[in-house]
Amino acid sequence: MEPQAKQPTRALDDAAPTDGQLVIRTNEGDRKAFDQLIERYQRQAVAVSYRLLGNSQDALEVTQDAFLKAFTSLGTLQKPEAFGGWLMRIVSNLSLNFRRGRKNKQQLPLDDLLGTNEPSTSNGSGSDWMAQSGNPLRRLESEEMGRKLQEALSQLPEKQRLAIVMFTIEEMPQKQVAETLECSVEAVKWHVFQGRKKLKEMLKEHL
Repeated sequence: MEPQAKQPTRALDDAAPTDGQLVIRTNEGDRKAFDQLIERYQRQAVAVSYRLLGNSQDALEVTQDAFLKAFTSLGTLQKPEAFGGWLMRIVSNLSLNFRRGRKNKQQLPLDDLLGTNEPSTSNGSGSDWMAQSGNPLRRLESEEMGRKLQEALSQLPEKQRLAIVMFTIEEMPQKQVAETLECSVEAVKWHVFQGRKKLKEMLKEHL
């Protein structure tokens, strides 16, 4: 009787496996389970990498490397259900490393990145800062300043960097970003605000 009682659970698992179940199966040697994870996250991974690199071919290459790294490091993932956020962090870090190792042909959308439309704050200081800088933001669009911007972005705390990349650049829904980063929607807004603030501080002498 006991083996029969377990069969329905297995059937449900096979019908709609969670990320955690697929991770566990992969660690047990089921390669097809990881193929399902690839299918589930490939589009999002490529999109995030593309927004950092500005080149679809490079984004595909980095995404492949990210999945390979994820596969070989899967045993170190302490929370199997957190695979999505963990993968996006790998994609982000590999993209930044790739970008640093090449000549920048395209730059990030600076006005969006630094927030011309700053989240509402009690004193509005962010909007005042942008109004004062105005056109000088455009002068950042050079290879040298692009590298400085990328360096500044890479120095942000991980969640702030990913929040900016996913929400501000990739324009992913706040709820999806929150799920990826394993935090609340309000925390995503805070990470974006703080990330922009730090970017402006690091780049203020160049504006």
